[in-house]
Amino acid sequence: MDIWSSADEEAAPSAKCPICEGAGFVHPRLPDGKPDYSQVIACRCTRKESGKDLQDRLQRYSNLGSLTRFTFDSLMPQGRSGNPLNQQSFATAFEAARAFATEPKGWLVLVGPSGSGKTHLAAAIANERLKQSQPAFYITAPDLLDHLRSAFNPDSEIQYDQFFHQVRNAPLLILDDLGVQTSTPWAKEKLDQLLTHRFNSELPTVIVAITPIEQLEDRIRTRLTNPDLCLIYALEEKPTAPESDWGPEFALQRGMTFNSFERRPNLPPEQQENLEFVYRAVLDFAKSPEGWLVLVGVTGCGKTHLAAAIVNYRYQAGKPAKFIVVPEFLDHLRSTFNPESKVSYDQLFESVKNTPLLVLDDFGEQSTTPWAQEKLYQVINYRYNARLATVITTRCAIEELDSPVGSRLAAAQISMILNINVPDYRSDQRFAPKTTRTFRRGKKDRWQ
Repeated sequence: MDIWSSADEEAAPSAKCPICEGAGFVHPRLPDGKPDYSQVIACRCTRKESGKDLQDRLQRYSNLGSLTRFTFDSLMPQGRSGNPLNQQSFATAFEAARAFATEPKGWLVLVGPSGSGKTHLAAAIANERLKQSQPAFYITAPDLLDHLRSAFNPDSEIQYDQFFHQVRNAPLLILDDLGVQTSTPWAKEKLDQLLTHRFNSELPTVIVAITPIEQLEDRIRTRLTNPDLCLIYALEEKPTAPESDWGPEFALQRGMTFNSFERRPNLPPEQQENLEFVYRAVLDFAKSPEGWLVLVGVTGCGKTHLAAAIVNYRYQAGKPAKFIVVPEFLDHLRSTFNPESKVSYDQLFESVKNTPLLVLDDFGEQSTTPWAQEKLYQVINYRYNARLATVITTRCAIEELDSPVGSRLAAAQISMILNINVPDYRSDQRFAPKTTRTFRRGKKDRWQ
C-alpha cells in the first residue's frame, strides 16, 4: 500500500521516491516548516508522468478495489426507495455529495439503513476525485483496525506508524461502516486519535455511519455533530422495529450485537483467524441476507451470539426478522393445541415459515419424534423452495441431521456452512471462575 509522506521535497529521487514513498504527492510546508496537511502537491518524481501513470498511481493509493464501479453516473439521483420523502432526502444528499466531490471541505456524514446507498455515494465521491487527478483514500472502520493490528506483526510490510500517519493525514479520507467495529478500549482509542486529529486539522473527511449517530461513542458523536465542520445527511428515515420482536424470554439475545461480540485474543492464532473469518462472513450476511447460513460449533463457541447479532442488525435497519430456539418453538406449537391458547397453530407456524429472515437456533437439540421431524421439515422445505434467507445454528455435523433436512442444509447452491473451530468460551482464562480453575504448566499445559 502506498504511503503519504511529509518529507522535504528537495530530497534526492531514487527507484522508489523517498519523498513520497511512491504515492506521487506530498504535503507542502507551512512557514514554520511543518506540513500543511490540508493541501497536496505533485511530488517532483511524478511531474513528468503520463496521465495514465498518474491515474494508476492514484487508483492504487485509493484502496477502492471493486468500488471503482460506484460513480455518480451509476446512481439514481433520487435513490431506490419508493417513499417520496426518502427520495427527497436521497436527492439532497446526492447533490451535497457531488458538491463535496468538486470541492472537499469539512466533513460529510452519511447516515441511513443498510442498502440505502451510503457506500455508493461515498465511493462516488472518491472516484470523482480520482477522475480529477486528485487523491482520495477509502477504508472501512473494521479494516482500518485490522490493518493497524497486523502492522504490529514484525513481518508486516508496512510499519504501524507509517500506515496510521497515512490515514490520519490523507488529503481526503472516506471512512465507511463506522459503528460496525468492535468497541474495545484499544479500538476506541485509535478511532478517537484518528478523528480528533482530522477534526482539529479540519481535513476533508467523509464518514459513513452504519449505526445512528446518537448510538456512537460520546467523543465521536460530538465531532460528527459539530455544525461548524460537519454536514449530516440522513438518506432514509429508518422505521423503528417493534420492541415485541424480542420477547421477554430473549433478554440475553437482545444484547448480542456485532459490537459486543468477544474476539477472544487468548485463543491460538489459527483459532483467532477462524473466528475472525466467521465474524466477517456473518457480518456480510447481515448486511444483505441471501440464501442460507449454517453455523456449526460446540456449545459456547459464539454461534448463537452471531446469529442473534444478525437479527439485531436487521432490527436496527428497520427490517423484519425472527429468532427461534428450535426446541422451544416445537413446545410452542404443541401448546397451541390447547383450547385456551391465545395464538392459533396456523398463525404461529405461518409466521415462522414466511418471515423474510429466520434464525433457527439450537437445531438438532429437539426431540426426534416423528411429529417434531415433520414440523421442522415443513419449515425447512418451504423456506428452501421459496429461497427465504435462513440462519441455522447447530452442534451437530450436517450428516448427523435427519436426511431430508440435512440434504437441504448442505445444498451448495443456497447454503454457506461455517464451522466455528473454537472451544467453549469458558475455556478462555478471562471467563474462567478464578476460584475453581487453575492453569497447570508442564509437558501438557492445560486448565484444571
